[in-house]
Parts: sequence; C-alpha cells; structure tokens
Amino acid sequence: MGSVIRFIKFLITYRSRLVDQIMFYVSMVCALVAITHLGYITNRDLAGVSEQTVIGLFYFLFFLGALRTAAAILAQKKINGSHVAGLVLSTYCLFIAFARLNNIAYFSKLEWIYLAIAITFLSELSRNSLFFDNFYFNPTILFIISFIALILLGTVLLLLPRTTLVAPLSFVDALFMATSAVCITGLTVTDISTNFSVFGQTVIMLLIQVGGLGIMTFTGFFGYFFSGGFSYKNQLMFGEILGEKKLNAVISTLLTIIFITLFFELAGGILIYLSLDPSQFDSTGHRIFFATFHAISSFCNSGFSILKGGIHHEAYRFNYSFQACLAGIFILGGLGFGTVYNFYTFVKQQGLKLIHRLFLRQQFVHKPRAFSFNTRFILRCNAIVIVTGTIFYFLLEQRHTLTEHSSIFGEWITSFFMANSARSAGFNSVHMSFLANPTVVMVVVLMWVGASPGSTGGGVKVTTVALALLNILALARGKESIEIYKRRIAAESVNKAFAIILLSAVTITFSFLLLNFSDPDKSFKALLFETISAYSTCGLSLGVTPSLSASSKMIIVFTMFVGRVGTLTLLVAFIKNTKNKSYIYPTEKILF
Repeated sequence: MGSVIRFIKFLITYRSRLVDQIMFYVSMVCALVAITHLGYITNRDLAGVSEQTVIGLFYFLFFLGALRTAAAILAQKKINGSHVAGLVLSTYCLFIAFARLNNIAYFSKLEWIYLAIAITFLSELSRNSLFFDNFYFNPTILFIISFIALILLGTVLLLLPRTTLVAPLSFVDALFMATSAVCITGLTVTDISTNFSVFGQTVIMLLIQVGGLGIMTFTGFFGYFFSGGFSYKNQLMFGEILGEKKLNAVISTLLTIIFITLFFELAGGILIYLSLDPSQFDSTGHRIFFATFHAISSFCNSGFSILKGGIHHEAYRFNYSFQACLAGIFILGGLGFGTVYNFYTFVKQQGLKLIHRLFLRQQFVHKPRAFSFNTRFILRCNAIVIVTGTIFYFLLEQRHTLTEHSSIFGEWITSFFMANSARSAGFNSVHMSFLANPTVVMVVVLMWVGASPGSTGGGVKVTTVALALLNILALARGKESIEIYKRRIAAESVNKAFAIILLSAVTITFSFLLLNFSDPDKSFKALLFETISAYSTCGLSLGVTPSLSASSKMIIVFTMFVGRVGTLTLLVAFIKNTKNKSYIYPTEKILF
C-alpha cells in the first residue's frame, strides 16, 4: 500500500502532464459515449446498455478525478486554486452518486450525470488547451481556428440521428445550422421547434452560448480554474484574443466577461419565465428550458427560437411583457461587455457613496470619471439608433404590420422590439413578408449598422458608422481631426472605421453576386436581404433560406463566418506583418 501511495505521489509531482493527458482522454471517451447514447442509439435494448455504460463511466471518472485531487493535495501539502476546483467537482459528483444510491427523485436523473461528464471534459480540455503556449500560434489565427473547430464539432453533433424528429439533416444543412448557431446569426434551413428533438435544441443552445463568447474565452475560463492559473505566455495569448492591453488585467477581464454573461442570462431567464403563460407548457421543466433557451439566444443576439414561426407565434406576438424582456436582454448583450461592466462599476460606486453617507457618516472619495470615454460614446450612439429606429418603424408600419395590434402600447412595444431586433438579434414578432418596402430598407440599414463593439452583436458596429459620419462632418467644417467630449480621435481609429465599411461593402457585394448566379430564380430583394442578414449575423429573412440551393447555402455559411470573425481580422491574421522602418517618406496629397 505504501509503495502505491509513493508511486501516485511521484506521478503527481513529476509526471503531472502525463496524468492530465490521461484524464483528458478518459473524459473524452466518457463524453463520446454519452453523446453516442443521447444522439445516435435509437434501439431501446441497446439504449439501455449504453445508459448503464454511461453511468459506469461516470463513477469511474469521478473516482479518477477525486483520486488525482486528493493525491495532489497530499503531495504538495497545500491547497491551491486548481485543488479547490477539483474538490468542488468531486463534491458535486459525490452528491449525484449519493442521490442515485438513495433514489432522491430529482437529483437521480441522468441529466445531472451528463452535466458532470460535460464539465469534467471541458475542464480537462481547457487544462490541455493551455499547452498551446509551447507552440507558436498567432492569437488571431488561433481565434479563427477555434471557431472553425467549434463549427465542425457542431456539424457532427447535428448529424446524429436523434437530433431531428422528422427529416434528418444533410451535411450541408447541418453545417449551415452549426455555422448559424456558432456565428450567432439565427438563419435556419429547418424549423428547430418541430424538427429538432430536445437533444438537438440543446446542442443549438450550447453552440450559441460558446459561439457568442468565443470558445477560447470558455476554455480560458475553465483552464484558469482547473489548472491553478495562467502562464506568462497564456496571458499574452488571451490578452491578444480579448483585446486587453494590460497584462495584469487579462484574468479579471476574462472573469468579468463570464460573470456578466451568466448574470444577465440568469436574470433574463427568470424574467422570461415569469412573463410566460403556464398553460402553454406541458411541465415546469419545459417552461424552464424555454426560458433558458431564449435568455441565452437573446443575450447572445442569435435570434434562434424554439417557437414555431418565431416570436410571431400566435400565443406570443401579443405577449408584450415577454417581448420587452427579450428586447432588454439583447440590447444589454449588444452594448458590449466593457460598457455593461462600466455600468456595474458606476452602480457599485453610487452604492458605496450611499453607504458612506447614511451609515458610516464619512466622506466618500469617488473616481473623477464614472463612465469612460468609450462608454459615453457607445451609449450616445446606441440611444440615437434605438430612438430613431423605433420612431421610424412606428410611423412606417401604421398601415401594415401594426394594424393587428389593438392598443398604442402594443404598437410601440412592437416597434421598439422590431427596430432593435433588426440591428443584430434577429427575432421577429411580425411576419417579415408583410413589411412595407421603406421599412425593409430601414431594416437593411439597421442590420448593416449592427450593435456595439466588444458585444455579442454583429454588423459593422454603431461606433464605426458614427466615426465615418463625424469624419465627413469634420471635413465639411475644414477640421483636420474629429473632436468628441473634448478629446481628439486618433487617426488610426478613423482609418480602421473606413476600412471596415469598405470591406463590408466588398464582402456583401461579392456574396450577393454569387447568390444571384447560384439561385437566379430568387428575387433580387430577398437575396440582398439574406446576404446582409448573414454578414451582419442578424438572422432575419424574407423566407428564402430553406429553399436555397446547396451552393447558395455554402455561400451564406462563408458570409456568416466572415461576418462573425470580421473581414479585417481575417486580413490581419493571414497577411504577413511588415517590418517597422526607421525612416519616413515625404508626404504627398492625393487629388479628389
């Protein structure tokens, strides 16, 4: 016995990487078996055998994980962050095992075992993904590769027989749906409310969640907790991916993004749950799943819905509280993590100020700037777009889609919902084919403009369009630079804004022309609308998506991917950087 303990301590101390790799492969096998049981096996007898196999593998995985954590604590004679995470996971598995052995009805369900296996596999995957720092990877290329890998994984999962109920997906359709979910677009070639099983809908929901935040964000989050921290190279890599310039703020930025997302999705899910009519659901579990799916879909601005016909479903088109909840969630998701976090710091500062004045009777020293420059600029841009879009929709649709609403309140809620959903969320509470032509033009513009930078929304972003317009105004006034809030905008930002606008126009035009060649029978308006919706990752459609040819679907897949990753990001990733020069050429002016 003593020799076995010494051997385990030796492995933990000197062969920790080998132990991590063994745990990774074991957890991967467990995850594959669970996925096979859930998505592939349709024979009842074989399903019973596979279910018992999954349960057995869960206990085996629980034993290995608990043994590794205990051995690591004994070998190092202290408890660090990775040990705490391991103890929490082991405690969860122990509780589930206890519940199953004692037949505790709710916690003895197989779903809790699937969750344990999924968390264990994700933690091991994240722990091993941090070894990327042993190789040279351009962080931008790694970011792109992670999206491609997630799309391919989603395609494989959607091809499983138990994903669909009626018509199985072809490879092109599965790739289309996976890309639409990962790129948080919302365009669909089949009705996921009727053709997808609960397993298939869950796959879509998870792809939306991971795709909305980025798989590297998730693996970084789990890897940080389950490996005990980041190396210096890890911090450099994730700092580049997250756009964080301060190296010591990489971890806090990563944790903030995850916290903000989960907090608002939880709060939004609760509000959605309360706004629903219980008579529309078979059980409380179904109602909870519905609220969870739409909370994740709305915050990530994906536009997927498990309602037949979307939010235009007859039981929900007049549920204005439900629409208001969705609108609030996807507007928050579209503001950007930095802006939402700035709100959090402002509320926190005001709360501390109130506590100091009322209870501590002390003078509170507050920061001179509650809102950063970017937050104020983003909020002003969003306010202009939200108010303008809502008013114009209300005026343009008085004789069209708003006629079915019996109250002014309902008309304004619908206008507010549709004007903001058109920016990136992709939900529709009205029938898109009944929109007036001027409204269609407005929706196209709103889709192209999109949401805010650093958010789950798409488009060229409101700040990009605002900078372009302000630059035109500055040139008309004879100014050499843009000045906002007593600050001068860097020329680099203006140049980047015009580059993004030009590249978006080129990409949309190229995709639109290809669609006209592959589907010449489709209308000009519908194909242009589809192209802009795909590039801006909005997801609204005039109804042509399911009837597109296979080649057109692949064009839309390419457009969605480019729109999500960013054309400029792709160029930066694959065009070799030029060396800095120690000299500057003479300046010349170009005639216009």
